[in-house]
Amino acid sequence: MKNFLKISLIILLSIGPVFGQNIAVFDFTQNEFDNLEKRKVKGETIWTLGSNENGNYIKAEAVASGSGLGKEVKINLNNTPYLNITWKVEKNLSGIVEDSKKGHDFAARVFVIKKTGMTPLSNKALNYVFSSNNEVGQSWRSPYTKQSIDYILSTTNEYDNEWVSVKVNVKEHFKEFHDLDVEELNGVAIMTDTDNSELTAVAYYQNIYFSAE
Repeated sequence: MKNFLKISLIILLSIGPVFGQNIAVFDFTQNEFDNLEKRKVKGETIWTLGSNENGNYIKAEAVASGSGLGKEVKINLNNTPYLNITWKVEKNLSGIVEDSKKGHDFAARVFVIKKTGMTPLSNKALNYVFSSNNEVGQSWRSPYTKQSIDYILSTTNEYDNEWVSVKVNVKEHFKEFHDLDVEELNGVAIMTDTDNSELTAVAYYQNIYFSAE
């Protein structure tokens, strides 16, 4: 989706809380949720706060629409290079071609952003996605911008309507895909979007944090 880099640096001037050596991106509290800024691409993803036995989560439902939630966070990748995500896709987007412009939608995605210029469109991004059609470990450049890489961390081929926790070394990926030695990230955003395919997706996000290992 062509406007994601504009969405992915929503500035809330807050840094995630520190728990031991883990840096939480979102704390999933009602106060935080009420103050998160939403940025629309087309229509608006419906965002709600819920809870289960493992704590609070954010639920997203997109119907031929797309919007994101994000914040500016300073993440030291030398100390905490690993991004950890717990998420679930309840309704996937089976049948779309995810590396095409027409099918560039994902039921769940987490962007990590490095500022490399004066405008949002000059920033470098890694777009970690919960795919509905491809396999874990597959990657490609976004069909809308060379500045962003789509990388599959989970797939509904393995986890359909099931919670799954994943971990990835963001520092290594910036070097591998963008040839950048990144020491500090500048922003993180979540998005559930169906604005290109005009389908419906439902997903959940929980426990998004950075860790040393």
